[in-house]
Amino acid sequence: MDDTGHKSGHLMLITPERVFYAGLLGRPRQRCSGGFNIYVAIEGGLWLTTADGRESYGEMFTVLPNVRHTIASDHRSVLSVVIEPESVRPGTLEDLANRLAGPEGEAFTSRIRAAYRELREHHAGDEFSSAEFDFLCLGEALPHRVFDPRVARAIVQIGKFSGEPVTAASCAAEAGLSPSRFLHLFKEETGISFRSFRAWKRARHLLHFANQDINLAHLAQDIGYPDSTHFSHSIRRFYGLKPRAIFSGSRDLAIYRHRHASAG
Repeated sequence: MDDTGHKSGHLMLITPERVFYAGLLGRPRQRCSGGFNIYVAIEGGLWLTTADGRESYGEMFTVLPNVRHTIASDHRSVLSVVIEPESVRPGTLEDLANRLAGPEGEAFTSRIRAAYRELREHHAGDEFSSAEFDFLCLGEALPHRVFDPRVARAIVQIGKFSGEPVTAASCAAEAGLSPSRFLHLFKEETGISFRSFRAWKRARHLLHFANQDINLAHLAQDIGYPDSTHFSHSIRRFYGLKPRAIFSGSRDLAIYRHRHASAG
């Protein structure tokens, strides 16, 4: 746990299946997150620009996973809730996006702002299950997804980030399948290719270190990137920012890391 963000109010709570972020937005550039994003203005409003150039203004927006967009704020900071798509039943995030865009949107916006105040004042060091996180931010627990055990084991392996990089071949061998059959099963179960899933999880893992004074080349290698160029391009694609910009904008960010995986 880091307390550097208490004075600024900037904080990030990271669990295996959720992220709550309150901090600087950075210069608006197109991003393509692998998670489901709910953006809420701390004050004023937000500008959402979609890949086709349509622009909208409001206090809260949702963006489905793997959708290119640009988000900008009237002020420098933003609240963001990120939900990992593989953690909830298919269709859940689309239904939630429709609800947040409808008459319930104002209530959800107020609840997420209240969750920020709660995290800032009391609970930012606690261990949250996904259900507890959802109740805090959304007022309800999202239905949890159950995978084929072979895919579930692969997802756990990808999320460990220890030792050798996890490959489709190694996961296939552990599952007792050919690589091609495993890759088909993985996409069938998760809705996304193994390579794309792993790329997002690598970029997400970077968040754990965002407020540290750390050698980025070494971090890239530790996370599993083949080289610094690949690392920089991947991070910029997901977040709209280069790694160095993320770290420079996170110096006063308090990061609260969930130490144990949650089953929901």
